[in-house]
Amino acid sequence: MKFVSYWHDTAPLFGGAAQGPVEGHYDVAIVGGGFTGLAAARQLAKAGTRAVVLEAEHVGWGASGRNGGHLNNGLAHSYLAAKAELGKERAIALYRAYDDSIDSIEALIAEDGIDCNFRRAGKLKLASKPRHFEALARNYEAIHAEVDPDTVLLSSGDLKAEIGSPFHGAMLSKKSAMMHMGRYAKGLAESVVRHGGTIFENAAVTEWRHAGGKHSLTTARGNVGADNVLIATGAYTTANFGYFRRRIIPVGSFLIATRPLTRAEIAATMPGNRTCVTTMHVGNYFRLSADDRLLFGGRARFSAVSDHTSDAKSGAILKTSLSAIFPQLGDVDIDYCWGGLVDMTQDRYPRAGYHEGAWYAMGLSGHGAQLSTQLGMIMADAILGREDRNPMKGVAWPAVPGHLGKPWFLPLVGFYYKALDKFQ
Repeated sequence: MKFVSYWHDTAPLFGGAAQGPVEGHYDVAIVGGGFTGLAAARQLAKAGTRAVVLEAEHVGWGASGRNGGHLNNGLAHSYLAAKAELGKERAIALYRAYDDSIDSIEALIAEDGIDCNFRRAGKLKLASKPRHFEALARNYEAIHAEVDPDTVLLSSGDLKAEIGSPFHGAMLSKKSAMMHMGRYAKGLAESVVRHGGTIFENAAVTEWRHAGGKHSLTTARGNVGADNVLIATGAYTTANFGYFRRRIIPVGSFLIATRPLTRAEIAATMPGNRTCVTTMHVGNYFRLSADDRLLFGGRARFSAVSDHTSDAKSGAILKTSLSAIFPQLGDVDIDYCWGGLVDMTQDRYPRAGYHEGAWYAMGLSGHGAQLSTQLGMIMADAILGREDRNPMKGVAWPAVPGHLGKPWFLPLVGFYYKALDKFQ
C-alpha cells in the first residue's frame, strides 16, 4: 500500500515552474497553486495581466490533489435549507454557480486539450435510512421545480441497476462529472505558463505587507511585489493570513483506492459508474477511477492532521466502511491510502470577495473540486474590473468563536455528528 495521493502518483510532473530566485513586480500575486489559484492566474494571463502564483509545495499539492475526484453539481447543503438561510435568489445563484463550474471545467479542458479523463457521470445522493429518503424526496421536489430539471428521484428498486449495495433510494443529478485531479492540475498549470503567467513552486509565503496600495510578499526564495493579491490557500492558510485562518476550519478527509477491479467485480459493485455520496453526516463518497479502482473516502476521523500516521488510522476505518457497504469487496487489496485537509466554514458555504487589500476565494467546505476553478475565474474577472459574478458577494463571514487557527473543537464536532447519525 502506498501512503500517497493516487492523483499525485499517477499524473505526470509539472515541469514549467520558474527556476531561480522569487523576484519581480506583478500586477497580481496569487498565494496558492491549487485549482482556484491556477484558474485565476490563467484567466488573468489570458487578459494580458502579469500574474504570479506562489505555491508552498507543488501545484495541486493541497486539497486539489487530495480529494475524491468528484465534480458534483448542486449544493452540499439541502437546497431547502439554503433557501431558508440565504434566500431563494441567492440559493439559486449558488446552485447554478456549481452547475456553471462544471461547464467551465469542461470548456477549459477542451480549449487546452487537457488529458484528464473528464466524464459527465451523474451523481447519486444515496439514502442510508428510510427517513433520509423522505428528506431527499422533499429536497428533490424543490430542486426539480425551481432550479435543476436534470434531476431524477430513484427508488430502492431503481438502484439495483446502479449500485451493488442496498440503499433506500437516491437523487440522481445528471450534470455531475468526474476527472483525474492530478492530470487536470498539471494541464491547468501548463496553461498558465503558456499564456504568460509565472509559477513558483516551493515558495511558501512567510510574510505579507500591504501599504500605499502596494503589496510585498516574502518567501524563503526571495520577494515579489504586486498591485493586487489573491489568497487561495483554503485549509492550508497559514498564520500570517490570520483574518482568513480564523474563519476557516481545516478538517481531514481521507481516501483509499483498491487494486483495479475485474469486470465481474465492477458489475457487482458499481454498474452505474457514477459518483456516489451517502446521506450520513459522517458518511462516505466513492467512484470508479479510469483504471477501474474503487476510490472510497470519508471523514473517517475528525482530525485536522493528515500525515502517514493519521492517514493510516483513517484508512483502516475506511476499509471497514467499504466492507460494510460492499461486502463483496471485503477482501480486496488496497493500493493507496491518503488524506488531505478540507477548508470548512462555520456555515459550510463558500466565501469569496475583497477584504482590507486582499482578494480571496476559499471555504469550499468539501465541495470545492468543482467550484474552485469557477471561483478562481470569477475573482480574476473582479480584479480585472469585469462583471462581478460572485454568488456569495456581501454575505457576512464572522470568525469562528474561540478559533485561532488550530481547531481544538473537532473531536466534539465529530461526537455530535456521530450522535446525529445514530439517532436520526
